[in-house]
Amino acid sequence: MLVTQKAPNFTATTVLGNNEIVADFNLYENFGEKGTVLFFYPLDFTFVCPSEIIAFDKRLDEFTSRGINVIGVSVDSQFSHFAWKSTAINDGGIGQVRYPLVADLTKQISKDYDVLLDGGVALRGSFLIDADGTVRHAVINDLPLGRNIDEMIRMVDTMLYTNEHGEVCPAGWTKGDDAMKPTTAGVAEYLTGHEGDL
Repeated sequence: MLVTQKAPNFTATTVLGNNEIVADFNLYENFGEKGTVLFFYPLDFTFVCPSEIIAFDKRLDEFTSRGINVIGVSVDSQFSHFAWKSTAINDGGIGQVRYPLVADLTKQISKDYDVLLDGGVALRGSFLIDADGTVRHAVINDLPLGRNIDEMIRMVDTMLYTNEHGEVCPAGWTKGDDAMKPTTAGVAEYLTGHEGDL
C-alpha cells in the first residue's frame, strides 16, 4: 500500500507533451508546484485507454491551474507512444495529448506501484502525489473499468484544501463546500448542519 508513503521515484524514457523523446525523465523532477497525478494504463492502441488519456488531456488545464502535473505510464515503448500520439483520434489514436507518456519497458515502474498483472500489463492505477512526494490517494481499476477523471480533480481539491486549512473533507465534498474540524466537536457541528446532504 503506497498511500501515506513516498512515491517510488523513477527515471525512464518518455515522450513529452511536445513530442520530444527524452531518455532521462525523472518523476520527482517533473512534479507540479503542488503535486502530480501519475496514472497507469494497460497498452497503447487499445480500447478503454484512449478514452481515459483523452479525458485527462481535456481536463489538463484544470489540473495545471491547481499546480498539478499529469503523467501517464504504460509498458509500451516510446516509439509506440509516439505512433499513437501521431494517429488521429477518429482513426483510433489519442492525438496530441499535452502531458508526458512514460515508457515502462522493463515493467519496473509498474511493479514498484504494485499495478503489474501476471500477463505483463498494468492495471488502471491512479496515484495522487503531494508536492513532497507523499502518495495521498490511490485507486486501481481492473482492465475493463474506465476511471473517472473528474473524481481525481475532486481529490486534488480535497488534498489542496486540507493542506491549506488543516480541516478534513467529508463524504462527497467538493470545492466551495464546508469542511469540518478534525475533532469530536467539529464532527458534531458539521453533522448538525449537513446531515441531509450526506
